[in-house]
Parts: sequence; C-alpha cells; structure tokens
Amino acid sequence: MESGPNWWIKCWGGGAPQVILWPAEAGHQCYHQREDSDGHKVNFVACQLFALFAAFWFRIYLSPGKTSPDVRHAFATIFGIYFVIFCFGWYSVHLFVLVLMCYGIMVTASVSSIHRYSFFVAMGYLTICHISRIYIFHYGILTTDFSGPLMIVTQKITTLAFQVHDGLGRRAEDLSAEQHRLAVKVKPSFLQYLSYLLNFMSVIAGPCNNFKDYIAFIEGRHTHMKLLEVNWKQRGFQSLPEPSPTGAVIRKLYMTLVSLLLFLTLTKTFPVTCLVDDWFVHKANFLTRLCYLYIVMQASKPKYYFAWTLADAVNNAAGFGFSGVDKNGNFCWDLLSNLNIWKIETATSFKMYLENWNIQTATWLKRVCYERVPWYPTVLTFVLSALWHGVYPGYYFTFLTGTLVTVAARTMRSNYRHYFLSSKALKVAYDVVTWAVTQLAVSYTVAPFVMLAVEPTISLYKSMYFYLHIISLLIILFLPVKPHAHIQRQPQTLNSINKKKKD
Repeated sequence: MESGPNWWIKCWGGGAPQVILWPAEAGHQCYHQREDSDGHKVNFVACQLFALFAAFWFRIYLSPGKTSPDVRHAFATIFGIYFVIFCFGWYSVHLFVLVLMCYGIMVTASVSSIHRYSFFVAMGYLTICHISRIYIFHYGILTTDFSGPLMIVTQKITTLAFQVHDGLGRRAEDLSAEQHRLAVKVKPSFLQYLSYLLNFMSVIAGPCNNFKDYIAFIEGRHTHMKLLEVNWKQRGFQSLPEPSPTGAVIRKLYMTLVSLLLFLTLTKTFPVTCLVDDWFVHKANFLTRLCYLYIVMQASKPKYYFAWTLADAVNNAAGFGFSGVDKNGNFCWDLLSNLNIWKIETATSFKMYLENWNIQTATWLKRVCYERVPWYPTVLTFVLSALWHGVYPGYYFTFLTGTLVTVAARTMRSNYRHYFLSSKALKVAYDVVTWAVTQLAVSYTVAPFVMLAVEPTISLYKSMYFYLHIISLLIILFLPVKPHAHIQRQPQTLNSINKKKKD
C-alpha cells in the first residue's frame, strides 16, 4: 500500500462505492462528507417511497377522467420541485436554472438549430457542475450530490429538443419511422415543459422518457394508444380493457427488496476497495484475481438494481409505463424499465449486456448521437456517455476500453460464431463459453467506473497484466473484419427506401 501524503480511502456518494486517491489533509473532511452522503441516501430512499405513495394517489384521485391535464401537470410539477428541494437544498437551484435556460432556447431559437443549442447548453452546464464537484472540491462528494437529477434532466432536455427539431425543422420523408413517431410538431407550453422535466415520478432517479409518451399519459391516452394495436373483439372483449399496474408494481417492489438485502450483505462484504489491497495486487495469482474481480463487480450491482427498479415502480404506480400486450396476452409495464436483470446475468455477448443495462440511457445515446453523427459513431457515443456520467478519469478508462472490447467482440463473433451453429451441442458450448468471457470482460471493463481515479485503475490493470486490452488489440489487428459484421447505423428514411426502389 502506498504511503506518504496520499492513501486509498473509501467514500460513499451518488449511490456507488468510490475508491479515490485522497490527500491526507482531507481525511477529516471525508469523514463528514461520508456522513452527509449517508444522509443523502436516506433522503433519496425517503423521497422515492413517498413518491410511490404519491403515485398511487395521483393515479386514483387525479386520474384523467376526474381532472384536467393542466391540473395533473401542475401537481406532478409541484411534487417534483418539493422532492428536489427536500433532497438537495439550495443545490436544486442548479436544476431550475438549467431548465429555465433551456426553455428560453426552446421558445427563442430557430427549429433548425434548437437541438444544437439545447444540447451544448445542457451538456455544458452539466459538465461544469461535474468539474466543480470533483476538482474544485478535490474529488469531494458534495453534501448533497445533485448531479443525478441534473443528468436525468439533461437527457430529457436534449431528447425533447431533437424531437422538436425532427417535428418542425425536418421534412417527414427525411425521418426514420421511429423519429417520425416521436417527432413533436408543436412546441410545449411552459407548464408542459416543467412537468415533463420536473415531475415527481422521475425527477430524482429517472428514467428518461419521450415527451409524446408523457403527454399521452397526462392526458389519459397512454394505455389506449397501446391497446388499440390489438383486436380485442377477437379475444372476447366488447370494449378496451383497463390494465392495472398493481401486479407489476408489486413484482418490482419485491425485486427492490431483494436488491436492498443483497446490497446490505454482498456489497458490504466485497467492497471495491478490495481491488487495491496488497493481497490482491501483489500476492493473489492471476486466476484468483480474475474470479475475485468478477465477484466484486457483481457485488456492486445491487444498488443500481434497487434504484432503477424502484424508480420504474414509481412510474408504474402512477399509471405510466404501459408498453402493450405480449404474445401470451399479458399486459406489459416495461416501457420505462431501465434494466433486464435476467438478460444481464445471462448475457452471452458484450452487446447483449449493454443493451439490457441502463436501457433508457442507451436509448438516449442512440437517438441523440449514434444515429445522427456522420463519423466514428461508436467512439463518439462512448465519449458522450463518459462525459454525461462525469469527469472522473475512471469513466474514460471504462468507455475507451469498452470501445476497444466492443469492436473486438464484434470481429470475433463475425469470424467464428457460424462454426458453432451446426448442432445444438456446439451451440450450447458456444453459449457457455461466451457467457463466461462476457461476464469477465464486463467486470474488467467497468472496474475503473467504480474506482474513479487514475492510480487505483492503473494498479488494477497492471495486476491483471492489461490482458483484455492486449487480446482485444490482437483480435482487431489480425482478424479480418467481415462485411456482415457492420451493423446498420443510420435508420432507414422514406427517402432512402424510395432511392433503393429506384436503383
């Protein structure tokens, strides 16, 4: 263990264990900040539980049939503002300033550039807050870490700005089917804008959602729009059914409770600080390090499962999040789900893992960056994701490593997967091996994300001999990139389809 003016110290903030290199003179400050951070966690859980009860009340007593959309907008906004102030005190001013600035852009900027101005102002303000929180406060965790709600609001501001640009600033034939479906053709009123960004269901922990879906929910059209896609008369119904979210909410609360128990046991037993212990770095053999890294990274997940599943349950309790009917005729309430735990834990590819982790953020990245940038979409999407998360160096280690691993995994899959599809036994063997490789690769890649600083990250990767970096580079350099490995990035538009027909 390193001695001198610095040492490894464990602090808790923003819902994640953070290993940071802390100057010795800041030790006393860190103790108090950890206490404050624990208080912030209590506030967060209290707010989300209160939001859960408020959501049931909102759905029952302020249903669209009993009150007007303006009243529903107003109550959702007032509750949201109260929760933010309760959790974050005067730091909540940052949230309100950003919202007001971007509404000014919404009403004054031209539709041809509204998305650019909104994107740069929102991301710029978020980045300034990240920098001040980390470097001005010397890697400190603020008394109340307001960056979480600011990150969610940034996603919503940019999502709405791009959708307004699609609806008012682009020709319909230049839009993909999804962009056309989500395009906003009338700028929102001030009340609608505030309600969308600051409503109590998602202001604390998200997730991001589409403006048109939210307005349909407030106006009582949310479930009907999905139900109309099914022929209910053939199923014996004379009118549209009224799906209840109660069952979905109960299931998600059960998962929340399980996640909380795992956090209180598994996460506390295997803290991320173990990865910089002298035993791990210098004494354990490589295979032990590999397995222990996997266990520690597994132990870091329950807090995310808890927060995201609870946030999903809050939205569902209010009646928001209905996604339609599955093939068995069951009602689905996963429109706003942020993760699929089963698919995460059984993922057999890096792509499958990422597609089921932080789903709404991945969707946001795809819609505002990956599908729109003309060059290096994968790299720029990872960079935007890192910048959105913050400016801790560990984030950039994770996302740059992730870029390398994604390209290598895609190359390996395109070169070898078809050899294992000839029989069921080979396919099972392939799935088992790729599951193990995926889980170990993800553990290696995301470790810097929870370690945050440069020195513990380098220490970890040196102890692992940079094995995944080296293997990924060798794959990229020596294996051919086959044409079918390239995934279509730009969504098909009406113009592109017509052009293909002419050709």
